[in-house]
Amino acid sequence: MVEWLLQAENTQHGSNLALFLAIKAAFLHAIFGALQKGKFNPWLMRAAIDLSYGLMALPFALFIVPWPEYYMWPIFLGAFIIHTAYKVMQAMAYSRGAFTVVYPIVRGIGPLLTVIVAYFVFSESFNHIQWFGVVILLFGILGLAIYNLRFLSKGRETLATALIFACITGVLVALYTTYDAYGIRATANPFTFLAWFFLIDGIAMPLIACWKSKEAIRYSELKSLIPRGIIGGLIAFFSFGSIMLATRLDKVGEAAVLRETSIVFAAIIGWLFLKETVGPRRITLILLIVIGAVIVEWGA
Repeated sequence: MVEWLLQAENTQHGSNLALFLAIKAAFLHAIFGALQKGKFNPWLMRAAIDLSYGLMALPFALFIVPWPEYYMWPIFLGAFIIHTAYKVMQAMAYSRGAFTVVYPIVRGIGPLLTVIVAYFVFSESFNHIQWFGVVILLFGILGLAIYNLRFLSKGRETLATALIFACITGVLVALYTTYDAYGIRATANPFTFLAWFFLIDGIAMPLIACWKSKEAIRYSELKSLIPRGIIGGLIAFFSFGSIMLATRLDKVGEAAVLRETSIVFAAIIGWLFLKETVGPRRITLILLIVIGAVIVEWGA
């Protein structure tokens, strides 16, 4: 499978596969976001997820994939620092602001900066048609944030701080997307990077959550938290793993933009399962996201 993936790099087949992986990552990321929207605070939920995928990755890292090259260890350290900062900022934003406001801001800033950073790091460039698609997609994403902000009924006293943390998180999304693309391209076996990334990345948040916890978790809460963490860990494997592979197979910027269609899937999940009202304005903004993503891919 590794040889098949390596042969697909920088080919039309690889581009098609990257498109599929990016869309799959978007769908799974929407489920991932809905899972974190539950009754647990963002610190505990993220800790349970990270601990789960760290333990899942352990046997793969130690016994299945090839050992990382010596020069990969500083890269893993950099990824650990960036992702830990991202998750801390995200939890700070989620604990202070409404998910429907914070999430679109984070996902709107991320792809725009990723496209810009990828230009300098990987010499990637978008043509005028693709930039037009990016503008339409961002208009839809940030329009959703403004729309949800307008009708926000509670939590306005901490909203300004939440928005600051959301913007910082968006910058870190662009940073980790570009950095992970560099990391997965630096090793001969992409699955070596994935296995060790998830193993190392699963360390920080459980420790931070334990440090921040003011009260012991009740057994009844633990019974609900553990299955959610395991499910979230599995989703993270396929979601983040897919987008990382997509950035190795094709352009980093295109993968980043396509991943943000997760907001479309999140709206559908919210409507079908969380009984959230969508309405004609939100449908229009969601359609703009879809149209923008199609233009970016079509204009390539």
